Amino acid sequence: PGVLLKVMRLQLIMVLVFGLLSFRSDNNLVDWDASRKLTWSDFKAAPDPSSGTAALTYSSINVEFGYNNSGLTHSIKCRFNKSLSWGRIKNDYILKHEQDHFDLAEVHARMLHKAMQEYLFNSKTVSADLNTIYNAVMKKHVSAQQEFDQQTNHSLIAEKQKEWDKKIDSLLKTYQAYANYR
Repeated sequence: PGVLLKVMRLQLIMVLVFGLLSFRSDNNLVDWDASRKLTWSDFKAAPDPSSGTAALTYSSINVEFGYNNSGLTHSIKCRFNKSLSWGRIKNDYILKHEQDHFDLAEVHARMLHKAMQEYLFNSKTVSADLNTIYNAVMKKHVSAQQEFDQQTNHSLIAEKQKEWDKKIDSLLKTYQAYANYR
C-alpha cells in the first residue's frame, strides 16, 4: 500500500568482459533457471579473434527496487545474454565450465537478495545504502569469477575444475532459501 516514491535500477554486466555493452533484445536473454541449462545453441556471438579462451559467457545481475514509507520492495534478475556469448571450442566439458560461470552469477544474485532482505530500511539513506550493498556483492561476484578462471586456468586444470563444480553446487544449495528473488 502507498505510492511508490522512488524506483532505482542497478546493473552489473560481467563475466569475462568488462565494459558497457547493452542487451539487444529480450529474445537474447535467458533467465537463470535450475531446470534450464545452457546449450551451445545459446551462444550466438562470433568468437573474439583476439581472445585465447575457448568460450565466453556474458551474464548480468540486475536489481530494481522501490520504496515508500512502509518499506522496500525489490526484484532481481540473473540473465545470460545469447548475442554477446560465444564458443570457439564446443564440447560438453567447456559448456559445463560456461554453465558454472552462469551458476556463479546466480549464487551472487541470491547473495544480493539475502543482503537486501536483511537491510534495515531507512527512507533517508535507502538509495545510498542499497548502492553500497549492491556494490559489495558485485565486488565479490567479480572476484569469484576471476578466481574461478584463474584457479582452473579457464577450465584447463581438470582437478581444479572439479573442485569448483562442487563448490558452485554447494553455494547454490547454501543460498537456496534466497532463490525466489524475482
